Amino acid sequence: MTVRVLIADDEALVRAGFRVLLERVPEIEVVAEAGDGDEAIALTRAHRPDVVLMDVRMPGTDGLTATRRILGDDRLPGVRVIVLTTFELDEYVYSALQAGAVGFLLKDVSPDELRHAVRVVAAGGALLAPAVTRRLIAAFARPEGSGPPPAVRTLTAREREVVAMVADGLSTSEIADRLRMSPATAKTHTNRAMTKLGARDRGQLVVFAYRWGLARVPRPW
Repeated sequence: MTVRVLIADDEALVRAGFRVLLERVPEIEVVAEAGDGDEAIALTRAHRPDVVLMDVRMPGTDGLTATRRILGDDRLPGVRVIVLTTFELDEYVYSALQAGAVGFLLKDVSPDELRHAVRVVAAGGALLAPAVTRRLIAAFARPEGSGPPPAVRTLTAREREVVAMVADGLSTSEIADRLRMSPATAKTHTNRAMTKLGARDRGQLVVFAYRWGLARVPRPW
């Protein structure tokens, strides 16, 4: 199955570079390019891509606003957003994750990592969590108050284990292999944890995991 991608970045050379890297493999097709947030929204509605690579800082409507509008549009239920940025610790990126973005990559990502990210996200995989992403979440998701909400205590030991693995960037199949269970069972544990914690998607589940101490905060680089 071909993964259809839209690239949103205000620099034409950056868009062209990503297009070349992505289309080196036959299973990925770049269906459109946008130079700002408004164009990204319009082209996403027109082309219905599987994945949007969204730059954060663009003139006019920025990537954060565009991400919110795209992911809040009932007409675009299957679209998933990966945020691109040149900044390792950017509060706008964290806000994009809160808005429902399911990935975060630096623009100097390797070609193989970029293509892998697109494939994983298109397949409904977990939020990509390289060390820089975990650092960002750790920096901006510090808990407020004395402890986690009561919902955290309703998680079973297995659900806690699965949540920690989701926060570490493992896909459903990888979790299943690690825990020696079927992918369907791993998905069930993930969905139950999301329901108990009130997480609307895997990206928000990762944020909750760090906020409430369900995932280990990695050491800084």
